[in-house]
Amino acid sequence: MDALEALRTRRCVRSYERRSVPRELIETVVDCGRLAATARNVQPWRFVVVTDPSRRKALADATGVNGPFIAGAGACVVVFCEETKYFLEDGSAAVQNLMVAARALGLGSCWVAGDKKPYAEAVRQLVGAPASLRLVALVPIGWPLEHPAPAKKPLREVLHWESFGGR
Repeated sequence: MDALEALRTRRCVRSYERRSVPRELIETVVDCGRLAATARNVQPWRFVVVTDPSRRKALADATGVNGPFIAGAGACVVVFCEETKYFLEDGSAAVQNLMVAARALGLGSCWVAGDKKPYAEAVRQLVGAPASLRLVALVPIGWPLEHPAPAKKPLREVLHWESFGGR
């Protein structure tokens, strides 16, 4: 799949086949995350891949209503960043890259919020991340059982030329 198709068809997937994702595909996805844009090339991200079903279940339980589907995915990439000035922007760019790469490989994924959630500390402890890191997101990855197609706003509603009122 080419990059434009992956970008245009990526959607949040919350239902996965009960099968593993090959390590090589996960490494490709994470490699795309580490290549994301970053302020001043700081590259503050750290990725923890969780494939063990009991550990994914613990992550799902920790996130409560936000991520119960983490348990059913083949893997979950937990994205942390060092606490730099632009850690959230840098980490978000990495997460977007991860999700688009997953789509390009035929995998589904979903962004489960991290930084502002009450479970951030519990997740950090579950994966043994240093206290100095901030949780940006949890990204379950797996073979999709669903292909959601939520309506997206048309370009004419969100694009402005020259000024906010210009079209």
